[in-house]
Amino acid sequence: MASTAVDGAAHAPTASEYIVHHLGHFSTKHQDKIVDFSIINMDTVFWSVAMGVVGCFVMWLAARRATSGVPGRLQAFVEMVVEMVEDQSKAIVHGDRRFIAPLALTVFVWVALMNSLDFLPVDLFAALFNLVGLSDVIPYHRVVPTADLNGTLGISLGVLALMIYYSLKIKGVGGWIHELFAAPFGIWMAPFNFLLNLIEYAAKTVSLGMRLFGNMYAGELLFLLIALLGSMATAFGFIGHVIAGSIWAIFHILIVILQAFIFMMLTLVYIGQAHEGH
Repeated sequence: MASTAVDGAAHAPTASEYIVHHLGHFSTKHQDKIVDFSIINMDTVFWSVAMGVVGCFVMWLAARRATSGVPGRLQAFVEMVVEMVEDQSKAIVHGDRRFIAPLALTVFVWVALMNSLDFLPVDLFAALFNLVGLSDVIPYHRVVPTADLNGTLGISLGVLALMIYYSLKIKGVGGWIHELFAAPFGIWMAPFNFLLNLIEYAAKTVSLGMRLFGNMYAGELLFLLIALLGSMATAFGFIGHVIAGSIWAIFHILIVILQAFIFMMLTLVYIGQAHEGH
């Protein structure tokens, strides 16, 4: 989601202006290049950290209130999620899972919370910033970190680091380097094997981030289009806004949870593959 900062004296934005503005980031500086690593999207960083804190607090609260008797609703829900993640990690990763299972749980909860920010009203923060007089200071603001490719690729790079770490831990430095050059076609095709393995690592990382980004970006864009229906001063616009918004919000609940589950599963699969040789 994003904010709208339109001067009262200025003309009302067109549909394209509205959408383009809502897809802008509150960044450290204006981006005039396709790729600029010196720019930081502050809204993505803020909401990623905020949802991480919220996730840690919820899990801490559930652990603090845990009882051996009849569990409360929060404890029952958390136990269900933990059991689901543990079962998946046990089925995919064959080895020491003392770190991997909690990692998968963290990924699932964190991504699900970030995805859930998509349910906030699209103009909520525009109204808040206008109310407190910060619309000029923060002209752009997107809330959903997973609808920002920088955010999803950042998480994917973390998964890549874990893939390499477990490859080194399980196979040793020599074993991992030998696998890079010898798998899958034998050491006599070492240059081709090395290139193929580099492409495999890159493809896993990029596809992991792009998949989550693509789904969440499309959902965010659809919410903006539905919001534009409400701006139509007709019965069709109002009814279409309410009906379409309600239907998409209900369907989007499945997308939010499903994308978090898929991201967690692929993380487990990639780490599981690092435990095994070609």
